Formats: sequence, structure tokens, C-alpha cells
Amino acid sequence: MASRKTPSISLDTGGDEPVTLSPRGGALIADCRGPEGVTGVAADDMVAVAISDEQRAPPLGSHVVPDDRVVIAVSGGIPEREPVVRAVRRCLEMARIAAADITLVDSAPESDADTAYLAADEEGLPCYLARSLVDADVVVAVGGFSWDASLGGRSLEGELWPTFSRPESRQAVTCQLARRGRLALPHWRTEMQQIDWNLGVTANLRLVAGRHGTLAAAVFGLPNGVRRAVRQAAAAWRPTVAREAAVTIASLSRPLAGQAVGSLAGATGFEAAVRAVAAAARVTHEEGTICLVGRLTDEPGVIFSRWRQGAPLQGLVHEAVGTKDPQLIANALQTRLFARALGDRRLVVFTDLDEAIVEDLEFGYADSPEDVARLAAKAESLIVLHEADRMLPGVG
Repeated sequence: MASRKTPSISLDTGGDEPVTLSPRGGALIADCRGPEGVTGVAADDMVAVAISDEQRAPPLGSHVVPDDRVVIAVSGGIPEREPVVRAVRRCLEMARIAAADITLVDSAPESDADTAYLAADEEGLPCYLARSLVDADVVVAVGGFSWDASLGGRSLEGELWPTFSRPESRQAVTCQLARRGRLALPHWRTEMQQIDWNLGVTANLRLVAGRHGTLAAAVFGLPNGVRRAVRQAAAAWRPTVAREAAVTIASLSRPLAGQAVGSLAGATGFEAAVRAVAAAARVTHEEGTICLVGRLTDEPGVIFSRWRQGAPLQGLVHEAVGTKDPQLIANALQTRLFARALGDRRLVVFTDLDEAIVEDLEFGYADSPEDVARLAAKAESLIVLHEADRMLPGVG
């Protein structure tokens, strides 16, 4: 009996033409994709339903009264940004909030003068937040939710803290993560929840992206309840595969509108590559191969390059933190996360980076879509992760 032929797989490269993969018979373990989403009017409708639902929590209209000064604080990249904001504005205006009393804030404070004192933290140190948020009668927090495999799952994007804090506070979070890695996350969570409490945030809208930047889910309510519910809503980005693969091909998603706003200080598009590699590593043999596919014009950075050239990582991180340079510290953090994720696995990249840069980093270089297709065709076992930087796959 002839073996059943595995269907070909179309993989988005971020360019004009996708890569077509044709795995050998029986080699494909999983072809993992995110959830389907909606756009335009359908996205507007999805948000309108979420913020008006009385079963989960008090609807948005009950959080405000006429003459309130309301700030819509958008943090991180969010899918279908315009329809989302439009739906929130319309709901507030239907609750008799004047359009002139609604302010959209979607960028971090540029200077200390743009911030105001909010409260003291557990150590008695002052916490400052964007003045517009502190002065508002009501803050409607709107943020994207995504998994970050490089941090073990929890993404820092989409939260008010440290996005809208002073520059030195944002840098302090990056420093702690660079020094301690995931061990710094509990302290950040405590600070983030305390800021929400002191600011009096009760209206919280979290959004889950679908494939290709669409909107897959919108969850509204009180902060703690929303955090639990949105994890369930994003479960489709947490695929479970039967076993590890010898080769995992991981593509990069396209940036969402405003994605840089919620990123760590100095982080660039390279952060998405680190997340994708970390996601792929979770389902790839320790001595297997990861192939990264997607647009990546940002060079990895000087700390990353020195590490790949043989400099001890711990010393590089210490040196970067000592400079107090946000770009170097962010690069040190991403280098630390990348090193932990990749381990002894081989990396092959098909991106916009020059071949000479990739070779200097001692990674494999795919010159064309055909190179990626050949790698997939020869693999004894294969997993494909579409938009891997949004995924948190596991072996079950």
C-alpha cells in the first residue's frame, strides 16, 4: 500500500511570497496555527459586546458618570486598533461622557515632567505614572495579551506598569530582568498589581490577536478576573504536540499597531525573534534544528554579537547594566533569554539580515525559500509554528 502523502504547508515569510513546505511522509508531527480572528466592523462589534456584557462584570458604562475625565490608556500592540478604540469611545459617549473629556494615551512619558506622583511602593520609594493617568477620574486600561516563551509564558506587554512610568522605572525593570531573568518576574507582578490598585483601575479591556493581526478575543472586567479569563481566551496560542521534533520551522508574526509602545526599553524587532526561538525550543530536541523564517532587518546588537564570538554571557550582562545605557541593557536581556532558550540547538535563519552578519554569528543561513523547503523535506520529524513569537507550545 502506498504511503499517504502529507499535504503541503504554506508559511508566511513576511514578504510577497510564502514558503511552501512539503514534509516527507509521516515526518510531520504538528502544523500549529493561531486562532482565526476578525477585522473591521466585526472587531468593533466584538469589543462592543465585551464591554457591554453584564454577566462577567459591570459594563463599561457603569464605571463612569457625566463630567468624568476619562483616559483610554492603550499599552502594547493591540490587534485592530482603530475599531477597538472606536468601540470604547462610542460606549463612553453613550454613557454621557463628552468627547472633549475623553483622552487617548498610547505612548510612554518622554520626561519626568510628564509624570506625577501616584504612591509609594512596599519599600517606601515613590512611584510616578503618566500625569494624564494620575489626573483622570477614570482610566480605561486597554492592552494586548500574548504569550512570551522567552519568559516562560508571561508577557510584560499590555500592562500600565512599567509602560507609563518614568524612563528610569522602565529601565529598572529591564535591568532586573537582565540580571535575574525570570526570577525578577514575581516582583514585577507585585508592582504592576499595586499600581493598578493605587490608580483605581476597574475597567480593564484585554485583547487577543488572531492570525495575521486580526482580533480573536476581547475580555472586559476587573483586572484580576480579566487576567484569568484572557489566558483562557488565548489558549489557542498554546498548542500541545505529541513529541519533540528534530526540526522546527518557526515564522514571525507581523507587528501590531503600536507594538513598540509596550516593549521594554530599547527593545527592537529582534525581541520577536527571541520569542520565536524560545517557542520553537520548547518542542525541538536538544540537538535538533530550529529554522527561523520572517522579516528581521534589525541586527542582533553588540552584546549579542560579542556573546556569539565567545565572550562570557554573565560578564557581558554585568558590563551592560553598568553602562546604564538602555539599548545595551535591553540587548543584554534579549541575549540572556536567547542563550537560555537555544541551548545546543542549531539555528538556521531565513530573514532580511545579510549573509555575512548571520555567518559572523555562526548561525546557518537559508539563501532562498527553496533552502527552507529542502530542510523541511529532509527532516525525519518536523513541527511548523506559524507566528511562533505569539506561541507557547508544549509537549503532551
